[in-house]
Amino acid sequence: MKARPELKSVVHCHPPHATAFAIAREPIPQCVLPEVEVFLGDVPITKYETPGGQPFADTVLPFVHKSNVIILANHGTVSFGETVEKAYWWTEILDAYCRMLMMAKDLGRVSYLGEQKSRELLDLKTKWGFKDPRTAPGMENCDICANDIFRDSWHHTGVERKAFEAPPAIIKKPAAEAPKTSDVDQEALVKAITERVMAALNQK
Repeated sequence: MKARPELKSVVHCHPPHATAFAIAREPIPQCVLPEVEVFLGDVPITKYETPGGQPFADTVLPFVHKSNVIILANHGTVSFGETVEKAYWWTEILDAYCRMLMMAKDLGRVSYLGEQKSRELLDLKTKWGFKDPRTAPGMENCDICANDIFRDSWHHTGVERKAFEAPPAIIKKPAAEAPKTSDVDQEALVKAITERVMAALNQK
């Protein structure tokens, strides 16, 4: 609340489905459910710390400016908002989503939305007044479905994809194509390699 003075309420609890992701340290898949894209976005998972002290409280600080709900590794969740109802709402959405993900996986798979539909949801989010780090300046080339906002924190927190596959990559700028074999002068290439080998042998 000191980091974000506009917040007036904090809710900490142990919702079972979101806490299962906390125990597994499994990142929350993105670009699956419209409501989650609009209301939550990327959900971070903190590093584990023994509850009760300042080090435990400090685990949420790296994430508070980019998310309204945070999963506490091997513990539970914390969410915050302008009112208690709104703070609780974020947790309710997250836990319901985690339950849906588990049920979908039991049915066989999770289907991801494509780039166009995902960007349409981000446009709606902006229109309705919700902020999302994926639309911030400097994030134009981020992969909006690949947990790009918090993925750099994973190696510090032990988070790793195991249960859910990564969504298909959304590539903003295609990489330059490698030259085709037919475009390479094979004779000149063999000659150049031979000359380098011979020069190296002559130096010995």
